[in-house]
Amino acid sequence: MRLTLKEKVAYGLGAVGKDMVYMLSASYVLYYYQDILGVSAIAMGIILMIARVFDAFNDPLMGVVVAKTKTKWGKFRPWLMIGTVTNAIILIVMFAAPPSLDGGGLVAYAAVIYILWGITYTMMDIPYWSMIPAFTEGGKEREGLTTLARSAAGVGSAVISILTVMCVAALGNVFSSGESKMITNVYQSDEASVYIMETDENNNPTGNVFEYPLSTVNVEIMGTDKIFEGIIDVSDSNAVCTGTAGRWDISGYGVEFVKGDYADEEQTEIIDTEPVLVISVPSDVFMEMAAASSMNVDIAMKSNLEVERVGFKYFSIIVGILFVVFITITCIFVKEKSTVDIETPSVKQMFKALLENDQAMTIVITIVLVNSATYITSNLLIYFFKYDLAGSDWTGNYTLFNMFSGGIQIIAMMFFFPILRKAFNTLKIFYISVFSAIGGYVILLFMALAGLKSVYPFFVPGFFIMSAVGMLNVAVTIFLANTVDYGDLKNNRRDESVIFSMQTFVVKLASGIAALIASICLAVFNIKQDSEVVITYSSMLEKIDNYRNNVVETISSGSVVGLRLVMTLAPIIVLIVALLIFKKRYILTDSKLEEISRELKSREA
Repeated sequence: MRLTLKEKVAYGLGAVGKDMVYMLSASYVLYYYQDILGVSAIAMGIILMIARVFDAFNDPLMGVVVAKTKTKWGKFRPWLMIGTVTNAIILIVMFAAPPSLDGGGLVAYAAVIYILWGITYTMMDIPYWSMIPAFTEGGKEREGLTTLARSAAGVGSAVISILTVMCVAALGNVFSSGESKMITNVYQSDEASVYIMETDENNNPTGNVFEYPLSTVNVEIMGTDKIFEGIIDVSDSNAVCTGTAGRWDISGYGVEFVKGDYADEEQTEIIDTEPVLVISVPSDVFMEMAAASSMNVDIAMKSNLEVERVGFKYFSIIVGILFVVFITITCIFVKEKSTVDIETPSVKQMFKALLENDQAMTIVITIVLVNSATYITSNLLIYFFKYDLAGSDWTGNYTLFNMFSGGIQIIAMMFFFPILRKAFNTLKIFYISVFSAIGGYVILLFMALAGLKSVYPFFVPGFFIMSAVGMLNVAVTIFLANTVDYGDLKNNRRDESVIFSMQTFVVKLASGIAALIASICLAVFNIKQDSEVVITYSSMLEKIDNYRNNVVETISSGSVVGLRLVMTLAPIIVLIVALLIFKKRYILTDSKLEEISRELKSREA
C-alpha cells in the first residue's frame, strides 16, 4: 500500500523538529559558551570533538539496540519518543547554564551536558531514519520519502538559522529583567562626554561625529555580576535624549557606555576619569541632534550578553516543546508495515560488516567532509557578521542573510533537485552541487577580502553554496540508502539500523570537526566579545577615532583577515577532498543498482 498524504506530512514534521534542535546545537553552542559565557574557544573545541569520539561508540550500539527491540509499537517508535523527550530536556539545560559557574566548573558543565545531548539525540535520530525501509516500498517511493524528509529537515534548519538571533534578542529583552539584578544604581554625571555617531543605511559609521562635552547623563545598568563585568556594549530598553533642538527616543539605536572608574592593566590601581557615552544614529536623527547646543541623556540599560544569555534559555524551551510535539505527531500517524526481523550482529561483527561495505564507508567519508565544510561556515558566520561586517544592526543583517540562504536551501531540496532529477541522475546532481558550492566559496573569498560592508552582495555566493547544500543533503541520503542493498548482496545481511546509525554519527562528527576548526580560528585570531577585559577610557577614545575615520574594527584587522580565510579556504579544501574520494571509490551507478536489484530478487526466488 502506498504512503498516504497524512503519513508523509507526519514524517516530514518529525524531520522539521529534529533538525531545529540539531541546528540550534550545531550552530550556536560554541557561540553561547565561548562568546557569551566566556569559556575558552579551545576548551569548547576539545569538548565538542570528545563528544563526537564518544558517539563513535554510542551511535552504532544504538543501532543494535533498535534492531533488537520488539514491542507492540514496533522497533522504532518507542526509542523515537524516549529520545525526543530526553533530548529536549537536555537541550534546555544546555542553553541554561547557571551564570554563577565560572572557569573549570563551567567547562565541566558544558562537557557533561553536551555529551548527554549527543547520546539522547542518537536515541531519537537512528530510529527516525532507520524506519524508512520498514514502512515504504523500495525504489521511487523510498527515494521520494527520503527527499521529502530531507526537505523538511532543511525547513527545520532554516527556521533556526533565520529566527534564532532575533528571537534571542526579543526574548532576552522580555525576560532578562526578571532574572537579572541591578548591579549599578542610577549613575549620574554632569561631566560625561557624549558622542553622537552618524551611521549609513548599513549601520556603519560615516565618519561624522558630534561631541557634547558638558551633558547630564543618568544611567541604570542591569545584569549579573559575571555577565556584565567589563561590558560596554548594551541594549537600551529606555533611552531618551533631550536637547535644545528637541527630544529623541534612541531606544532602537546603538549605545555604548564606559563608567568613569576602571582598574589599570595590572589591576593594582583604580583610575578616575570622566564617563563616556556613545550613541549611533542614522543621518536624519544625527543632523537634528547635532543642532542642539546641550544634551541631557536618560538611559536604562542591560548588558547585551545578559540579554543573549537569557534569550537563548527561553528560545531553547520553545524549540524543545515544538520538537516533542512534532515527533509525537510522527509516532501517532506513521506505523511500521514490514514485519521482517532484522538480524542483529554483535558490535564486533557490526564494525566488521561496515568495513566490508566499501560503498557505505565511501558515503560515510563523503558525508563527513561535505558537512564539515558547511558547518565550518555556519559556526563562523555569526562572528563574520558581528565582528567583520559589524555595524549596530549586525543582527538584522545576519537574520536577513540567513533568511535568504535558508530559503534557497529549502527551494533547492524541494524544487531544484526534482527538476534536475528529470534531466540528470543523482550521481550527476552530486557533482553539479559540489562544483556549485566550491564556486560559491571562491566568490565569497574574493568578496570578503575586498572588505565589502553591505550584506546584499553576499547573497550571490550564498545562492550557490546553499542551493548546493540543499541538493547534497538529499543526494548523499539516497546514496546511503542504496548501500543497504549493496551490503545485502555482498554480506548477506541487511543492516539498515547499522548503516543509518553511521549517518547520525558522521553528521555529528562533522559538526565536531568543524567546531574544533572554528574554535582554533577564534583562539588563534583572538575573535571574541570584549567581556574578559575592562574597557578603559583611552580605548573608548581610540574606538571613537576609528569611527571618525569610518573604520568599524571591533577586532583587529589581522583577526578579520584570519576569520575570512578560514571561513572560505577551509571549506574549499574539504570539498575538493570529498570530491576526489567520492569520484574514485563510489561505484553504485543506476545500472549497477539495477543489477544488484535483479540479483537480490533472483536470490530470494
